[in-house]
Amino acid sequence: MSPELVFQQALNGLSFGALLFILAAGLSLVFGMMDVVNLAHGAFYMLGAYVALSVVQRTGSFWLAMVVAPLALAALGLVLEPLLLRRLRGRHLDQVLLTIGVSLVVVDQIGVVWGREVRSLAAPAGLDGSVALYGGDYPLYRLFVIGFGVALAALLSYVYSRTKVGMRIRAGVEDAEMLGALGVDTDRLFALTFAAGAALAGLAGVVAAPVFGLQPGMDLDALLYSLVVVVVGGLGTLGGAVAGSVLVGPADTFGKVVFQEFALAVIFAIVALVLLLKPTGLLGRIRIAR
Repeated sequence: MSPELVFQQALNGLSFGALLFILAAGLSLVFGMMDVVNLAHGAFYMLGAYVALSVVQRTGSFWLAMVVAPLALAALGLVLEPLLLRRLRGRHLDQVLLTIGVSLVVVDQIGVVWGREVRSLAAPAGLDGSVALYGGDYPLYRLFVIGFGVALAALLSYVYSRTKVGMRIRAGVEDAEMLGALGVDTDRLFALTFAAGAALAGLAGVVAAPVFGLQPGMDLDALLYSLVVVVVGGLGTLGGAVAGSVLVGPADTFGKVVFQEFALAVIFAIVALVLLLKPTGLLGRIRIAR
C-alpha cells in the first residue's frame, strides 16, 4: 500500500470515526444514564436522514436540515420515553423487545412515506468540491465531517463536565436513585436525556447522508456500528464514545482495504480483544447495581 493511499484511507477512517462518535454518543448516554437498551437507535438515525432529505427538497438548505432533523427526533424521543419506556426501567429484555418493535414501525413508516428505493443527498454548496492533499484530491465534505465531529465532541465535553446539566447527567450515570432522593426530577431528566440521544442519532443521519446515501437497511448498519463503539469504548462515558470511534472507524476503513473479505471480522476481533482485556470497555467503569 502506497503512502498516498495510506494517507487517504487514514482521512477516510477519521471521517467515519467522527460519524460513529455522533451516532454512538447518544446511545452511550442513554444506556449509561438511563439503563435503557435502545435498539431503535439505528431507526432514529435513518429517520433523521430522511427528514433531512425532505427539508432539503423543500427549502434547498442542508444547514436548515441539520437543525430541523435533530429537533424532530428530539420531539419523538420526548414522546416515546414517558409513553413507552418509563415503565420498563430495569427490565432489559422488555426494553429490547419494545425498542425492536419501535424500530420496525419507524422503518416501515419511512418506507411508506419516502419509498424504499436508494436515495441520495448532495453535500451543501461550498463543501461539494475537493481539495488537493497529499496523494490527490480529497472531498471537502469529509474534512468538514472530521471538523464537525471534533467540535461536537468538545461541546459535549464542556456540557458534560462544566455545566449543571452535565453534573446531573454524571450523577445519574453513577447512581440515579440517589440523584432522585436528593430532589432532582429524574423522570424529566431521563426524558430529556432520551430526547438528546435521539437528536444525536438524527444528527448523525443528516451528516452521514451525503457520504453514504439513504437506502433500506441503513438502520441496521448504524445500530451495529454504534453498539460496537459503545462496547469497545465503555458505557456511559463521553470519553468512551470518543475512544471507541477513533479505534473502530480507522480499523473498519483499513480492514475493508486490506482484508476485503474479512473486514467485519476485524471489527469483531477488536471487540473480542477489548472485552477479554477490559470487560467494561476502554474507558468504562463498573456500574452501580440498581
